[in-house]
Amino acid sequence: MKIAVNLKLKPTEEQAKILFETLEACNCLCNAFSRHAFETKNFNQFSLHKAKYHETRESSQLSSQMVVRCIAKVSDSYRADRTTVHTFRKWAAQPYDDRIFSFKEGDQVSFWTLAGRMKVPFVCGEPQRKYLRFRKGEVDLVYSKRSKKWFVNLVCDIPEQEPEFSEKVLGVDFGIVNIATDSEGEVFSGTPIENKRLWYPERRKRLQKKKTKAAKRRLKKLSGKQARFQTWVNHNISKHLVSKAKRTRSGIAIEDLSGIRDGVTARKGQRSRLHNWSFGQLRSFVSYKSRMEGVELFVVDPRDTSRTCPECGCVDKKNRKSQDRFSCIACDYSALSDYVAARNIAKVAVNRPEFSARRKAG
Repeated sequence: MKIAVNLKLKPTEEQAKILFETLEACNCLCNAFSRHAFETKNFNQFSLHKAKYHETRESSQLSSQMVVRCIAKVSDSYRADRTTVHTFRKWAAQPYDDRIFSFKEGDQVSFWTLAGRMKVPFVCGEPQRKYLRFRKGEVDLVYSKRSKKWFVNLVCDIPEQEPEFSEKVLGVDFGIVNIATDSEGEVFSGTPIENKRLWYPERRKRLQKKKTKAAKRRLKKLSGKQARFQTWVNHNISKHLVSKAKRTRSGIAIEDLSGIRDGVTARKGQRSRLHNWSFGQLRSFVSYKSRMEGVELFVVDPRDTSRTCPECGCVDKKNRKSQDRFSCIACDYSALSDYVAARNIAKVAVNRPEFSARRKAG
């Protein structure tokens, strides 16, 4: 399984200056290659290499392998769109391969620059560090204008653990008021995300009215903060759920919610809330973390999971007395509706024929 890892670099001021100059030289060359490719309609990497490599090496400051990477970068950019000439920002990300990039002892990376090979320290968390030995392919040298930080972005091909089978299943119900609720009664409230969702538009509106330079700078800083916060919340929830399942030797059952927005008609005041709901991201996080940890994942049909009594099996829409409460009309069982749905999701997974067969075989 491939995952992206970002390493924060800690260059000195002098090193940062050289990195800026290196990116600028690379992207200047990429723009020249791009103009030639568009004018001649020659987008193939090998043909472009044949046409431009030798003449470029005679005049360019860049090493031979950096020229090769620039040619590949331009060719790759035209795979998606060939209708307009592509231009590269002055400090756009630059790919490196193993000939011009390597890891060194003491949390350092070494890569080619206009000043020759340069060693730069990096920092990363322990979860990232254990993935580095699985690095595959190219890395990208990236400068973030937003944070004014340098990064190396790389892809690690992590071997997936064989899922451990258990008779227990942890059902998880995704929602808006409560982002997730599991079949053991643990609730992850959506209040923090809802507060952010309401706060950011109002804050942006107030800043836009001011039209001052300071307000514009603040608007720039706000850009993307809501999405990053939501991603952070989803990472934490998914990590907790997968850790809990692994600790209790359980599988995880989630709903198949594909196309759910297409089937929902929301009132005007609820549309923003519905379309800001990142259940797809949370589900994907649960999915890939489960695969990494060897936790079995079941995706089940959500039909009637919110209407079925987990105690007596009565299925009736009248069981939902309100949006957040479930009260069975047959046996009077009452509970939080999200908890009831999570219990039913777990039951659907456990009652699958293939699950039952494996349980009997075990």
